[in-house]
Amino acid sequence: MSGTYLGMPAFPRAAEAATRQATLRRNLSHATRTIRAKRDRAVAELDDWDRLRAAGAAIKERTLRHLDGYLEQLEERVTAAGGRVHWAVDAAEAQRIVIDLVRATGEHEVIKVKSMATQEIGLNTALEQAGIAAYETDLAELIVQLGDDLPSHILVPAIHRNRAEIRDIFAARMGAWGRPAPDGLGDDPAELAEAARRHLREKFLRAKVAVSGANFMVAETGTLVVVESEGNGRMCLTLPDTLISVVGIEKVVPTWQDLEVFLQLLPRSSTAERMNPYTSTWTGTTDGDGPRDFHLVLVDNGRTDTLADTVGRQALRCIRCSACLNVCPVYERAGGHAYGSAYPGPIGAILTPQLRGTRTPLDASLPFASSLCGACFDVCPVAIDIPEVLVHLRERVVQGGPVTVRGTRTTIRPAAGHAAERAAMRAAGWVLDHPAVLRSGQRMAARTRRLHPRRLPGPGAAWTATRDLPAVPAESFRDWWRRNRREGTGR
Repeated sequence: MSGTYLGMPAFPRAAEAATRQATLRRNLSHATRTIRAKRDRAVAELDDWDRLRAAGAAIKERTLRHLDGYLEQLEERVTAAGGRVHWAVDAAEAQRIVIDLVRATGEHEVIKVKSMATQEIGLNTALEQAGIAAYETDLAELIVQLGDDLPSHILVPAIHRNRAEIRDIFAARMGAWGRPAPDGLGDDPAELAEAARRHLREKFLRAKVAVSGANFMVAETGTLVVVESEGNGRMCLTLPDTLISVVGIEKVVPTWQDLEVFLQLLPRSSTAERMNPYTSTWTGTTDGDGPRDFHLVLVDNGRTDTLADTVGRQALRCIRCSACLNVCPVYERAGGHAYGSAYPGPIGAILTPQLRGTRTPLDASLPFASSLCGACFDVCPVAIDIPEVLVHLRERVVQGGPVTVRGTRTTIRPAAGHAAERAAMRAAGWVLDHPAVLRSGQRMAARTRRLHPRRLPGPGAAWTATRDLPAVPAESFRDWWRRNRREGTGR
């Protein structure tokens, strides 16, 4: 069983510990630089990338505005094609639905396609507690699971591991989960991939139940789509008798024509490929072909509340490409675990606090886990303005007040530091509204500037611990302007 993100410290503390790990820093730096360089070359091949990006954003916005209608259409089409649709308001209900569906088959193990939604709801842990073994089949997810670890990247969950570490994990742990790693296993990528292939093949051939997510759901036909690079997804989606797909409600797109746009945006932004090596689609069930039973579990888990936020809702456009992680200087140095969520990096910093709320120190700290450099917005294939949402969520955390989280009205209480910040901002606002007071304060600051410390005491110490306090000029701009206007014009 992999661990969970529960009980993790706030981002600043977790990041401080992560940045001291030299191996982690090297692994992340090498991987993210390689991925983003390839992505830049793949995107540069398309002259109309900006128009394609705008089209993707527009489709997502239109879908979110009419999400209820498209979801009803999706349910109707899936049901007509022989599938069953289940609705889950939160993680606990989604877990319960999946566990009941697996138990109904009489099986005690499932194979899994890589799925962010199942990570979000903590499905593996819930299945284990119910006596059901869940085997990850994505190579990177397999590494994470065998290492009793946590994913640290959306696209490459084991990005924090190097080849030597992966070899050691395979050698030590594969035997406890199934076919052991071969003797003398080296750290060559081909050797590691072959060991994983042989380990997983017996699970593919034995399993009767599979659990997947979906990259997209096409409302007009009730079709689900999974894109991947290894072929493990294709095995999971076709060999078992029962397929259970757990998908966030925002993954729906209206038509196949809309899907075409995202099948161009996603591979270039994520894996720097012109098209995905494996694109699997399925619509309900078909006699003699694929699973006999198909269940679609549609998960809300905070998405409806996010949809109500006219600024924050753009986070629901996300197609999980991970491009924002690969350009983020904060993620590159701190790694994914510091975010304490299945969604790390810039997108996690805005998505997690909206799905989970900002009532815990960890979730309240995530909107501040950014330098606001804007690189994430520049590379986002659906034009999510992540810096705008970060500032919006920071305001929510600092101001406190009532919010709705998963249908429950609650009040956010600012922490002591945020309460002090709010008081300081209100005082500054009052001063800026009174020019005479501002002018007097500026003159006083100029006259005493030689006495000003380089570091602030008390609550301001954290701010000046990593930056110099700006020097106060000899005179204010107002005084300079007044003097120069009088000298230059004679007035």
